[in-house]
Amino acid sequence: MLGIAQTGTGKTAAFALPILQQLSQRHRQGRTRSLRALILAPTRELAIQIGEEFHGYGKHLNLCQTVIFGGVSQKPQVGALSRGVDILIATPGRLLDLMGQQRLGLAAIEFFVLDEADRMLDMGFVRDVRKIIGALPKRRQSLLFSATMPDEIARLSGEILADPVRVEVTPQATPVERVDQGVYHVVAGNKPALLANILAKPTLARVIVFTRTKHRANRVAKQLGKCGIAAEAIHGNKSQGARQRALAQFRAGAVRVLVATDIAARGIDVDSVSHVINYELPNEPESYIHRIGRTARAGARGTALSFCDPSERTYLHDIERLIRHPLTVITEELAVTPFDRRREGEQPGKGHRHRRDRPAAKAAMAGGPSAQARRRKRAVPPGYRTRPQRSAA
Repeated sequence: MLGIAQTGTGKTAAFALPILQQLSQRHRQGRTRSLRALILAPTRELAIQIGEEFHGYGKHLNLCQTVIFGGVSQKPQVGALSRGVDILIATPGRLLDLMGQQRLGLAAIEFFVLDEADRMLDMGFVRDVRKIIGALPKRRQSLLFSATMPDEIARLSGEILADPVRVEVTPQATPVERVDQGVYHVVAGNKPALLANILAKPTLARVIVFTRTKHRANRVAKQLGKCGIAAEAIHGNKSQGARQRALAQFRAGAVRVLVATDIAARGIDVDSVSHVINYELPNEPESYIHRIGRTARAGARGTALSFCDPSERTYLHDIERLIRHPLTVITEELAVTPFDRRREGEQPGKGHRHRRDRPAAKAAMAGGPSAQARRRKRAVPPGYRTRPQRSAA
């Protein structure tokens, strides 16, 4: 089966509930447990979340499930596998590691699910996925789920699925209609001030800020902290413990802002995210759809704001072409320049230097002579008469 649906529409339940029902009906008391269902996810956070949902749906069934992923010790995971499991949720890297150590086998798999298939391609998992599929029995049911269906994923689905039933809940690559989308055209140097001013509004109760790079995520979270805004960063260079703590604090409301790379754009479900802010536009337009899908979940409304500097306009055009309508341009001026901060008695921060902050320009705006004019005047010998300059006319 090939399932295509927007984020937040219940794809996990769509494959978890039927699998649990089928396995519980076939389970026999006293029978040695064997691995019969495998769900592959692209990120640790998504694998953990799927595992929690399987546990919640099947807590009254006599079935065992576990989650394996990299970035942590494999000892507890190996222990769970040795006791016997019916359902395994895994990321590709750790699964292949344990298969290479002969800690588990896939010969008895009856159900195989590839979740967030388009993300698998983006993150370079295609080779690993093909190795795993090669170890699966020929007779099985395969299910591939995705929110978008680019040509590469369509070709991959042809290798995995045999004569699949295609279920498409919504038109391909259409963003959630309940999300109000706007864009600020702002130079890169003014993005920190613009973000701080926007987050000063109390209506932004729970916000995810997306950046393209891990380094930028750390920097933005640090800048917000200096402004008195509680923020945590989450990305691939963080340890698994740090990533889970940041998500837990964000879910509990202890942290109002989560600054993330696209690692949090797929599948991560946090209730009541009021706003998504694209601090940097993604270079893949499909990622924009997944990012804004973190808000407006479970029937609620949401807002997605994007910052676009001149170097990102190509990305903006690609996004608008994909969603088939332009984003609303927000003309309200919220950015505070370094020169504005200096006029208010604050020291300007390092980084982008606004043109109006240059001494010559400030003197000209104040009506006095610029430093260059003062230097020319000092260079003229006493008593020396200069010729008047001709007018432009």
